[in-house]
Amino acid sequence: MDVPRRLSAADTYTPSKRTFWQRFWSRSNERAGYFFVLPSFVHLLIFVAIPLVFSLYLSFTDWRQPNPRNALFIGLENYQFLFGDRRFWAAMRNTAYFTALFVPGGMAVSLLVALVMNQKLKGIYIFRTLFFMPVISSWVAVSIVWITLLDPQVGILNYVLQQFGFAPVNWLGDPNTAMIAVVIIAIWKGLGFQMVIWLAGLQAIPQELHEAASIDGASRWQGFWKITLPLLAPTTFFLAVTGVIGSFQVFSPIYVITNGGPRGSTDVVVYHIYLRAFEAYDFGYAAAQAWVLFGVIFIATLIQVWYRRRQGDETAF
Repeated sequence: MDVPRRLSAADTYTPSKRTFWQRFWSRSNERAGYFFVLPSFVHLLIFVAIPLVFSLYLSFTDWRQPNPRNALFIGLENYQFLFGDRRFWAAMRNTAYFTALFVPGGMAVSLLVALVMNQKLKGIYIFRTLFFMPVISSWVAVSIVWITLLDPQVGILNYVLQQFGFAPVNWLGDPNTAMIAVVIIAIWKGLGFQMVIWLAGLQAIPQELHEAASIDGASRWQGFWKITLPLLAPTTFFLAVTGVIGSFQVFSPIYVITNGGPRGSTDVVVYHIYLRAFEAYDFGYAAAQAWVLFGVIFIATLIQVWYRRRQGDETAF
């Protein structure tokens, strides 16, 4: 009877220690994959990674000249001055105010529209397209239209208010209403995108759950509050995170419609950084402001992720 021989260390398979380039050229599939990824990698390297590193270096310099070789390294002086800069923190407060109005307001309005657009009605796809059209429209064109609509003399909105006995409102010229007007425009502009995301979440909910709740005597409001809204939690989280990130970077409507006015009431952070960099030509200090803004957005995102995980959602990032 033959007894199987015990394998020795010499008989075990040992993978060959080849270099990266030897493995690269020996596997055609891997080589093809690397070549497909190469254009995106080069694009990210040139237009994302290198500018990020350069802007970080720039934040530690005093650069007020067109030639970057004239930049003077000053260490943390830009950051020290920034934390005492009242104008920057006023712009940060305006940005937080915009975010507090835009994110919940936009999510609520878009969810309401999505609930209506989720019905099986004739021609519903046409209405979905109409609601999405502002998303793909230019911010400049949209802003010009809204400037005309909100004009205190010839604007349609004030004309409608006058028909109901209200006095005309200088929407964009009054510090008390300018930011609210910008928020309304921003909600209208982004309504279609958020509607599509809500629709995807709504259509992923099994209809059987609503049918079972209806059989048990639940009203539509109870079905929405107890079934629809909890199952939309991942969608809500996604829109909240992207909404906060986007609202902290709002720029186009401020630049086109209000120019930060009146009296600085709509001077948000990104517009403030733009003025510092491209009108005052203080690129070093503007870079420091940009990195502080990045830190604020990063911390805000971490807080939202922490809150979602505390609620029991382990899939949150």
